Amino acid sequence: MKVKVISRSTDEFTRERSHDLQRVFRNFDPSLRPQEKAVEYVRAVNAAKLDKMFAKPFIGAMDGHMDAVSCMAKNPNHLKGIFSGSMDGDIRLWDIANRRTVCQFPGHQGAVRGLTASTDGRILISCGTDCTVRLWNVPFPTLNSYETSNNASEPLAVYVWKNAFWAVDHQWDGNLFATAGAQLDIWDHNRSQPVSSYEWGTDSVISVRFNPGEPNVLATSASDRSIALYDLRMSSPARKVIMRTKTNSICWNPREPMNFTAANEDCNCYSYDSRKLDEAKCVHRDHVSAVMDIDFSPSGREFVTGSYDRTIRIFPYNGGHSREIYHTKRMQRVFCVRFSSDASYVISGSDDTNLRLWKAKASEQLGVLLPREKRKHEYQEAVKNRYKHLPEVKRIVRHRHLPKPIFKAAALRRTIMDAERRKEERRKAHSTPGSISTVPLRRRRIIKEVE
Repeated sequence: MKVKVISRSTDEFTRERSHDLQRVFRNFDPSLRPQEKAVEYVRAVNAAKLDKMFAKPFIGAMDGHMDAVSCMAKNPNHLKGIFSGSMDGDIRLWDIANRRTVCQFPGHQGAVRGLTASTDGRILISCGTDCTVRLWNVPFPTLNSYETSNNASEPLAVYVWKNAFWAVDHQWDGNLFATAGAQLDIWDHNRSQPVSSYEWGTDSVISVRFNPGEPNVLATSASDRSIALYDLRMSSPARKVIMRTKTNSICWNPREPMNFTAANEDCNCYSYDSRKLDEAKCVHRDHVSAVMDIDFSPSGREFVTGSYDRTIRIFPYNGGHSREIYHTKRMQRVFCVRFSSDASYVISGSDDTNLRLWKAKASEQLGVLLPREKRKHEYQEAVKNRYKHLPEVKRIVRHRHLPKPIFKAAALRRTIMDAERRKEERRKAHSTPGSISTVPLRRRRIIKEVE
């Protein structure tokens, strides 16, 4: 008679050290696990609930300015440094890791409207309503702190011009920078006069951004509700599109340099392909007041916006609705927002004189993760993504707490939009077939394209 026994070597399941994990033998045959999907669904629901429990995006505030923070700029040479300018002319360099002021530049006589850093991160360029452009020497970052030079408080150069400035941006690769004011001016570091000037129309230019892929291409928005594209190799502007409301800020997608997104006064953001400006690629809706600033993540997969409604939202680059909304009781109107250079944090500057630091992922665990913790987070994210279409998981993931004024304003905005839609449907139903054409939302806010 044969007797079957389980025979294992002690070397296979005995721990070498007392703190090692106990080896578990598993058979992954699906016929032996009939409840696998039910178990995974429960895990997905629990993972979604845990995300909400651990969602604490606010890290801290950086105070020091005496007036509203009007503009910010990242240092391309240093991960922890960020520049900020305020309405009283003060310019500061912040250490994000320690949340303190590293260097203070006694900047302008009026409001600072634009900040940008050179390609190598050694020169800071600022402009403001006092009709001056100032170049500053940036303190050199060391391992734990900054080396401040004696002449950090004095500008390297001051260029005086005829009109006030509203924005400035530096080439991603080159020595030129552009200022926005009564016209678009292109400057060189070593010249006190603009190298060239462009003017299209009579209204002032309010924002300017260089293309990350092509150093000679830049986009501007003006107070006449237009968005214009310029090529520095040409003697005249290239193309322009006129919208129904003003565009406050523009940002190019760093991973798809032919696409840019515009932050508009009508509470929406519009993504465009620069080769086809007669129709927006995507309309991003959720804000209930004018969108003041916008900045793309270095990965190009999402962007952050700051609005007059005192909130910050993070949108996927191809999604119509935001995946996250940040707000605090004390934060006032947000004038500028920036993604950190590693896409892990968001910095916002608002009317209450503070800069605030937020996590890009609200429930992300900070600090060094053990391998087991990392695998657990990846598994929970994968399970949640697998069952995201089911009602219970979708409801938990989508829910966001809103302040009462924004909740009521969003409800009123939905009511108005539904009334307009019903009115359009009734007008179309009671008119001659074909006499009224339905204009898609991606084209509705565009008046015309000029070449």
